[in-house]
Amino acid sequence: MRVYCSKCGTQITDDANFCPKCGTKTPQGKAAKSEYPSDELRDAFYQVGQELEKAFIIVAKETHAAFKKVSENMQQKTQSNQSEQSVICANCGAKNISSAIFCNSCGKRLVSESYGST
Repeated sequence: MRVYCSKCGTQITDDANFCPKCGTKTPQGKAAKSEYPSDELRDAFYQVGQELEKAFIIVAKETHAAFKKVSENMQQKTQSNQSEQSVICANCGAKNISSAIFCNSCGKRLVSESYGST
């Protein structure tokens, strides 16, 4: 029995799943539920996409955690530096930032090594 491609008319063997000229699936190929090579490629790309999505989710979580830790460390360092560099007012005992010239509580000039005494 002669079999011809339904798309391009090329004669094909009756046991072929695809036309050798245009790649159309034959009745034999349909009955065998043969997949096009592009179907396999599409499935492979889909699987790769799924794996990449999982990897990106993990990376996003780890990056977020790293930024959070760095932010916390910077805040602790800043707080530590601010407490170490504060100036205590000799008049009222209020804590002032190290660059202050006058007390933020009583307004008196602060005594500091860098500014001299009052």
